[in-house]
Amino acid sequence: MKQAAQRGWAASEADAGSAKGAQTTIIPPLSDGPVSPWGGTHAAGETMTASGAATATLTLLALLVGAATFGWSLVSEPVAGQVQFPAWIIAGVLIGLVCAVGASFRPQYARVLGPVYAIAEGVVVGAVSRVYSIEYSGIVVQAVGATLGVFVAMLVMYRTGIIRVNDKFRRVVMSAMVGLLIFYGVSFLFNLLGANITFFKDASLLGIGFSIFVAGLAAANLALDFDFIERGEKEGLPKQMEWYAALGVVVTLVWLYLEILRLLSKLRDR
Repeated sequence: MKQAAQRGWAASEADAGSAKGAQTTIIPPLSDGPVSPWGGTHAAGETMTASGAATATLTLLALLVGAATFGWSLVSEPVAGQVQFPAWIIAGVLIGLVCAVGASFRPQYARVLGPVYAIAEGVVVGAVSRVYSIEYSGIVVQAVGATLGVFVAMLVMYRTGIIRVNDKFRRVVMSAMVGLLIFYGVSFLFNLLGANITFFKDASLLGIGFSIFVAGLAAANLALDFDFIERGEKEGLPKQMEWYAALGVVVTLVWLYLEILRLLSKLRDR
């Protein structure tokens, strides 16, 4: 019995030793490799950069200026005190609107929609500028200069941290945007019903104040555009988003320019 027990004990010890030996030969589990952070799935050079967005923005602005020159030539000289707009100028507005809305839902198509918007809206901006130029001498140069000044000022304030784009800033700007759109929609409906709401169009103090508010809101949107470009570069968004960001900047600049043009005209009428 003792010998059998010893043999059993020895056998257990041998089994343990062989188990230890077996453990040293166990194949480790398979691994699918290191986990890549979000945004790092694009190859080098295929992610969004601020310089790429700037290049796309300059390209769209060049197209817009060229189209604006053409749109300027489409407006005939006033006859009997009336300026003749091309009948199809509404088509340019609608095309620009469709492109802007379409890019907001399908940013990957901004590379195509952006140039189309710049050309269509450029014709409209040129025609509108020509009308204002006929009525107010030198106003277009003033509006262009003011728009460039606001753009540079907002860029400097953003880069130096004077303006900080955080969640609260975004909520305030977006809420104001929604409120403005609702106001324009209600005004349009009232006009259809024959009740004209024109205080924001006239040269009264209220009308001038409204134009200053809208121009300021457009300027605030520039800060959102700058923030989107900076965050897009840090997060490694796809390179095609450069055109989406550029389109956003151009849309804001067109809006800002037209609002400044309207504000200057009101000040001239005072």
